[in-house]
Amino acid sequence: MQKITPASYEQFLKEFALDIPEKYNFAYDFLDAVAAADPGRKALVHVAPDGYRREYTFGWLAEASARLAGALAARGVAKGDRLMLILYRRVEFWVAMLALHRLGAVAVPSPNLLTVKDIVYRVQAGNIVGVIAEDSVVATVDAARAQCPGLRTLVQCGPGMLPEGWAHYEHICAGAAPAFPRPADAAGGADPLLIFFSSGTTGQPKMVLHTHTYPMGHYVTGAHWHDLRPGDLHLTVADTGWGKAVWGKMYGQWMAGATVFVYDFRGKFHPGELLAVMAREGVTTFCAPPTVYRFLVREDLSKFDLSRLRHCTTAGELLNTSVFEDWKRLTGLPIYEGYGQTETTLQIATFPFMAPKPGSIGKPVPGWDVVLLDAGGRPCGEGEEGEICIRRGDAPITGLFCEYVDEAEKTALAMADGVYHTGDKAWRDEDGYYWFLGRVDDLIKSSGYRIGPFEVESALVSHPAVVEAAVTGVPDEVRGQAVKATVVLAPGAEGTDALRRELQDHVKKVTAPYKYPRIIEFVAELPKTISGKIKRAEIRQRDLEKGC
Repeated sequence: MQKITPASYEQFLKEFALDIPEKYNFAYDFLDAVAAADPGRKALVHVAPDGYRREYTFGWLAEASARLAGALAARGVAKGDRLMLILYRRVEFWVAMLALHRLGAVAVPSPNLLTVKDIVYRVQAGNIVGVIAEDSVVATVDAARAQCPGLRTLVQCGPGMLPEGWAHYEHICAGAAPAFPRPADAAGGADPLLIFFSSGTTGQPKMVLHTHTYPMGHYVTGAHWHDLRPGDLHLTVADTGWGKAVWGKMYGQWMAGATVFVYDFRGKFHPGELLAVMAREGVTTFCAPPTVYRFLVREDLSKFDLSRLRHCTTAGELLNTSVFEDWKRLTGLPIYEGYGQTETTLQIATFPFMAPKPGSIGKPVPGWDVVLLDAGGRPCGEGEEGEICIRRGDAPITGLFCEYVDEAEKTALAMADGVYHTGDKAWRDEDGYYWFLGRVDDLIKSSGYRIGPFEVESALVSHPAVVEAAVTGVPDEVRGQAVKATVVLAPGAEGTDALRRELQDHVKKVTAPYKYPRIIEFVAELPKTISGKIKRAEIRQRDLEKGC
């Protein structure tokens, strides 16, 4: 792809286009092409938990993935087979993804925090036949095997004790050929590529299926939203068990010519350590969820040389205006927001040629026909709240998922009336910028007002005593619902009645007074999915059980 350099959003819409080869397969059509033309080009810089640093080239990745593909094929892994990858941020994750692409097998990236019960559910629901896992989670996977008779290919990465029935990654790769020629029936195009399990904020997670065209949908992510150029060193803070990893640590970044930086820290997140690594390595572009930025701006950034950092992005939740302003004041850099889902690639974003509006997710990405629809399915005007929907034409939308696997009814509901229903609400201003409000089910209806949780949460976390907040509605006889805030305090702050009143007054000053939380509960931590998303439904259920 040849990157265009538009001067305006209008020019971007007019000139941007994706040219996807027939039967496109990222491993053969991108990786092998780059490895043949420039085998020494740097693909990854990896810093291990013990601080060990290593660089990997595209030539190395091409050979390593070919060896693994051959080794797996020798063990019976074939086109269409589904394999779970539980590899956190190990280099083997990238090798395994590319090896499965070569085989036409379907990768199922999974987080390392899964319990035995989680693994059993996913293996059974997904008809998964194999697992490639790091040694720290092999015992958990092995404990699930009795309930997963379909598991036949088990590969361990790392030096831990090897259970019976498992093969060692390095051993099987050492005996495999360094090349894996493209088969005549190689997977590509509309063939299955990946399955992501959704976060499961309500009920069991759904299986989201993407095809081999999906990587091309991330070109705009890397080249235009992350604004990557050849030679850049890009860091996205994400665990490889979730879709955000391939959003920011693989496809689009490599296609844009950048090197992916992987900081494989384990345990509790330490913002000062992240900043030190970014400074030492000379990270040029950075993407992280707003929660990470909230911790970073509390550090003394003058201690870290971030002079090579030139572009910053965020997604995953709403960016608080106070964090945007603090980061810009401390670094001189704005933060460009984006919006998408496990089911999609980037749908809406603020690009470098646009003036960022703090709190806005930006404007629609070329190729995504975004429309806000009201409850009756009618398009919304400026300032009106509606569900974010994507109009679907006759041609497939590059980056939009195919289906929820084995859930035809849920797929049909999501794709009803010629549009994809995201289940998220937003409004659009007079300049065409979109403002995210939250999940449809998260909106609060109080005294005739419709209140989105993120705006109240943003106001709360702008107070120095608050680290995190989740805003929900609780039943109220007079108002229908009352606004409730569940708050995690900063170290040293005390959850007193005086602080409750102070926080209520603070919200009244920052946003419309009617939105202030009439109930504030202080907690040690918020309930979250294993991907880090707040489980507001669980908070609402707890409140109902307590009679709140």
